[in-house]
Amino acid sequence: MKIVVLDSDTLGNLDLSPLEKYGEVTVYPYTKYEETIERCINTDIVLTNKVVFDKEILDALPNLKLISILATGMNNVDLEYAKAKGVVVKNVSGYSTNSVVQTTFMLALALIGKLDYYQNYTKSGAWSKSPIFTNLERNFFEIAGKKWGIIGLGTIGSKVASVASAFGAEVVYYSTSKNPHSKEYKHLELDELLSSCDIISIHAPLNENTNNLLGREQLLTLKDRAVLLNLGRGGIVNEVALAEAIDSKNLLVGLDVTAKEPIEADNPLLNIEKKENLIITPHIAWASQEARETLLAGTIKNIEDFLNA
Repeated sequence: MKIVVLDSDTLGNLDLSPLEKYGEVTVYPYTKYEETIERCINTDIVLTNKVVFDKEILDALPNLKLISILATGMNNVDLEYAKAKGVVVKNVSGYSTNSVVQTTFMLALALIGKLDYYQNYTKSGAWSKSPIFTNLERNFFEIAGKKWGIIGLGTIGSKVASVASAFGAEVVYYSTSKNPHSKEYKHLELDELLSSCDIISIHAPLNENTNNLLGREQLLTLKDRAVLLNLGRGGIVNEVALAEAIDSKNLLVGLDVTAKEPIEADNPLLNIEKKENLIITPHIAWASQEARETLLAGTIKNIEDFLNA
């Protein structure tokens, strides 16, 4: 078998040598759409995270037998056409739950605890010059006793709910599928959740129900100084309206995703006045060392299952 890895940089420092057990392996750190056909022309198995496989690409690759996606999302492949062409498409699910949950609380705690301000205060030498032992110039609050709203109570959202409960928060949720299912947590309609919660975290996919779910009107209903965390997809929150709301309502916002990735240099979120109120991480929530190792193991199993079918 000829195996091609099209975007190995999305796996970081993982050792890909175990793939050599299954065939001749060629690895590319990154692949542009227009390079795909040339790099895959005689390939049996392709491993990729984000490279697009549409009808044009699939038609040009007669030898292709398996696309093993290095992720859960499969929207970069035309699944129906791949099936019609006899190309098997496999993904890996559940590998990143712990990593995303941990990143959710990393963002929440850093924002709530004013971590950026206080570490800069200390590193700048200002604390060394202080006449008192503490600094209370930035108020912070406790999660205990607060209302935490979750948009998308799937596997990840449910685990966030469990951890938030352990902190002492009251957890409520909104079902983006319009199908409330939890017996443990109270379901609220979106407007009520937005207006009543102190902390809101998004853990939903981007689809027709969630695209631009939080626009200007919805963001204006948030409490002043509420915390909003998006660990789902960037297109769920209108970024122009969000930039305005951060400044006008003094929102605390943590984002691991943006509508276009990498984030564009002219994105209004990069030009807000209250920069201390915003943390943006470059889509890393899924990518702890353990999560990536689990992803690779799942990918290898997908290859084995395909070859043994």
